[in-house]
Amino acid sequence: MQPRMSMVTLGVTDLSRSIAFYEEGLGLPRRGEDEGIAFFNLNGTWLGLYGREALAEDAGVDAAGSGFRGVAIAHNVHSEQEVDQVMQQAIDAGAGLVKKAQPTSWGGYGGYFSDPDGHLWEVAYNPFSWIGPSDDNNA
Repeated sequence: MQPRMSMVTLGVTDLSRSIAFYEEGLGLPRRGEDEGIAFFNLNGTWLGLYGREALAEDAGVDAAGSGFRGVAIAHNVHSEQEVDQVMQQAIDAGAGLVKKAQPTSWGGYGGYFSDPDGHLWEVAYNPFSWIGPSDDNNA
C-alpha cells in the first residue's frame, strides 16, 4: 500500500494576499506556481490555499459560512521562545492576535492567531511530548 498524505485546504477570499501571508510573512516553503491554488509543505502534510467560492462550490456548500467552525490548525514548536517567535512573525505578517501566548491549562505553552481570512491557528509547545517528525528530521 502506498503511504498516505494529508492536506489541509483553506478557502481564501484573496489568493494573492494569502499566498503572500503564508509564503513571505510566515516563510512557508511553496511548491510550484499553480494557477488558482497554492501549496505549502508543512513537514509531513501540505497546506493548500484555494479560492473560497471555488472550494465551496467543489464541496457543494454555501461559501458564506461564518463564525467559529470548531477547527483550529495547530503548529507545534520546540520551546516557549519559539512559540513567541512564531506568534510575533504571524502578527508582523498581518495575522490577528486571538489569544496571547501563555501557559496552558495542560502544562504547555501556546497562543492563537487568525490568518487574513480568519482561519484559526494555534502555536504550541508541549514539554511532555513532541508532535512531529523525529528531531533528526527537524533541520
